[in-house]
Amino acid sequence: MNQDIQTVKDYYDENAQMEWERLEQHPFEFIFTRHMLEKYIRPGDRVLDIGGGPGRYSIHFAEMGCDVTLVDLSKGNIALAKQKAAERGVKLSAFAANCLELDRLPIEEFDHVLLMGPLYHLKEDADRVRAVELALKRLKPGGTLSVSFIQLSAGLLFDLKTPGMIEIDFTNPETRPIFSAMREGGDYTGPAFTAARFVHPRSIRPFMEQFPLKELHLFGQEGVLSANEPWLLERSQAEIDRWIEVSKELLEVPELLALSEHLMYIGRKE
Repeated sequence: MNQDIQTVKDYYDENAQMEWERLEQHPFEFIFTRHMLEKYIRPGDRVLDIGGGPGRYSIHFAEMGCDVTLVDLSKGNIALAKQKAAERGVKLSAFAANCLELDRLPIEEFDHVLLMGPLYHLKEDADRVRAVELALKRLKPGGTLSVSFIQLSAGLLFDLKTPGMIEIDFTNPETRPIFSAMREGGDYTGPAFTAARFVHPRSIRPFMEQFPLKELHLFGQEGVLSANEPWLLERSQAEIDRWIEVSKELLEVPELLALSEHLMYIGRKE
């Protein structure tokens, strides 16, 4: 196992509970991503969740009545996913495995494949291509592949809503290059919360166009709400609900994609 992969594995092994709680503390990503995925995923469908962490989405779709298989690099994530599935009384198949070795697993074809974590961390172009190719091998013709990316300005958005973080990130020699990448308009590869690759929104379509997919959506998974999330979560539920309604109408506006920390491409296998 190369050092970057080991670093990522160790990070999630040590932080599985934090990753489970992340979508409770930052709920808009979960709300908007489900909103888009459920345009296609139906009860009874077979879903493969690659890099799905401790299983938030896997368990959600299992509760919907889907047949779900979760694959994640981290044994800690898989153990927590199994625990949470058991607590909720849902069936979940789960394997600890590297997404680049997916062809070694005893799994078949699926109606939908989620690739929502690996491209945050795979830094080399060849590995990123292979991850998508292996995901597509497990996808039925006509099925949907949903791929998530960390958006280039995600760190800036995080710092805007986290007091004190800008001083740490802007002056840290390891993370300072992220700001240079934003200024120059390129992708960033290197240290962040762990080994990561942050992508400019305009680089996603050219990357995905090399695969046999028809684009259905490219949207911001936090909508337009990321930077103002702490403020918004203190408002009334009625105001929160109105902002969710507004944001749903703006999820795919190209000029607003940079307001989300994570972007998702959904394509149909041709």
